[in-house]
Amino acid sequence: MESTLISSSFIPCHHELLHLSSSKRSNYVKIHHESTITISKSSIITTTFNPIKKLINHTVQTFQNLKNPSPSINNLHQQPLLPIIFNKIDDFIINFIDSPTLHPSINPKHVLSGHSAPVDELPPTACAVVEGALPPCLDGAYIRNGPNPQFIPKSPYHFFEGDGMLHVIRISQGKATFCCRYVKTHKHAVEREIGRPFVPRVLSSFSGGIGASAARLLLTSARVLAGQFDPAAHGFGGANATVYLFGGRLLAFCETDLPYAVKITPEGDIATLGRHDFQTSEPFVRMTAHPKIDRATGEAFAYEYDVVRPFLTFFRIGADGRKQKGVPISSMEACSCTHDFSVTENYAVFPDIQVVVNPWWFAGGRSPVGIDIGKVPRVGVIPKYAEDEREMRWIDSPGLNMMHCVNAWEEDGGAAITIVASNGISVDKFLDNFHLAQMSLEKITIDVEAKTVRRRRLSTKSLDLAVINPAYAAKKVRYVYATILGETSWEGVVKLDLSLPDEDGSGCTVASRLYGPGCCGGEPFFVARDPKDPTAAEDDGYLVTYVHDENIQESKFLVMDAKSPNLDIIAAVKLPQRIPDGFHGLFVSEADLSKL
Repeated sequence: MESTLISSSFIPCHHELLHLSSSKRSNYVKIHHESTITISKSSIITTTFNPIKKLINHTVQTFQNLKNPSPSINNLHQQPLLPIIFNKIDDFIINFIDSPTLHPSINPKHVLSGHSAPVDELPPTACAVVEGALPPCLDGAYIRNGPNPQFIPKSPYHFFEGDGMLHVIRISQGKATFCCRYVKTHKHAVEREIGRPFVPRVLSSFSGGIGASAARLLLTSARVLAGQFDPAAHGFGGANATVYLFGGRLLAFCETDLPYAVKITPEGDIATLGRHDFQTSEPFVRMTAHPKIDRATGEAFAYEYDVVRPFLTFFRIGADGRKQKGVPISSMEACSCTHDFSVTENYAVFPDIQVVVNPWWFAGGRSPVGIDIGKVPRVGVIPKYAEDEREMRWIDSPGLNMMHCVNAWEEDGGAAITIVASNGISVDKFLDNFHLAQMSLEKITIDVEAKTVRRRRLSTKSLDLAVINPAYAAKKVRYVYATILGETSWEGVVKLDLSLPDEDGSGCTVASRLYGPGCCGGEPFFVARDPKDPTAAEDDGYLVTYVHDENIQESKFLVMDAKSPNLDIIAAVKLPQRIPDGFHGLFVSEADLSKL
């Protein structure tokens, strides 16, 4: 195939990419070592990607000519030469233009190791209950989402950017079945067809220097022109962050795209139904991975952020599953990576944080997503049924970079809003290693009229991925269950009682469980013991999560008693496959599954 490729009409035999001397190859590498050579940015771009630009233009033009091929080249056209050519160009960028030394945060050999190493799909497989017994209220399915690339990339890669994989344990009458499947996004489908990762990743694909960024952008444009993938019509895919149930659909989300509808079959398998646009005719290409659902009305509140004005658009999805007209927030001054927000009975609260998107950073050969350390964070409060942004109030809140908003409610007749959220204290480390970002779980009180913000740290530990009893969403809550963030893994879970005073500065922890050395857990989820009992205590239920023990290479599904002082394990299921690091999960009852 190599000789056929070189002599074909796709690549001229004299093209410089096919006949690099050892000295020229050395120059391609040297331009990324500022200590050994000084060269202007314009010279770097010219030197590194002009040959690629010529080759791509020639390749695409030839491909266009072959759309109506003559009989003499029909056989050539039927061969998959174009993907091979693009793959060769991609290899060239990786081997000769990318920086030879990658930061650990985007080095796939580092990122995809240990607890974060990806796993393969697994069809429904029966599991053994190895401890205790599964309670009847867990009849249904626990679904956890997370990044799990189907191919190990050779180019820069960030942990947040893997393909979405759903890990599902289906429980029926005390018996369990486990399954994990990719969300079949457009990205997943086209990369599977080509046999390698090539869809650009915003956090890492443009982090290899100016030349690599420009070359990769040109190659991406060529793939789009050649029809290898169509992000304008089908999105960039991902669907690796969260799972929500509303509007009669089970949806997998990632904030860089629209969600994908999925279904859990009676056998416990996972089927992707397709990308979902909420039946809107408005331009709509992405939305938050953390919509807020009103359990009373069935509505969902959400938003999308963009790199051009309006940088933020707030909208509502009706109980019928239809997206309503968006409210542009023009007072958002630049693109903030607003990952989560809060909704109360009357208000929506948006964090404007120091994690930003700046397209100009691309011109400097770095990711357009980064930290603006000079920016003053703030929060914006707007009526949740607002038709425009005239009532939006922005309040400066230095040091407050809200990442995950656990719950929010109103007090004093709506004069004050209380939010429980995680705050990235060392936000400058968040993208490099979120385990070192010192995540502080805080109780935040906003005085709407006075435009002030007061904060109280709830624990001295680094905490994130926190949850509540879902029945208390947008209501005053007493108990919060949060994941303990260690230096390399999710070490355990704590139970916090917000009603306790913090007189000695130790926080309000009332129960905790550490998984032990070499073990890595994840976000817990609260399941009520009897969800139909309106008199049940707020903490009368169970915490469920996945935990992997690296010492014995064994993963389990754990069920903990949320009321017990040590979060006692009352049931454990041994899983047939390792569970890698992931993000957010959801429990769906059997009654709700049957309606999908």
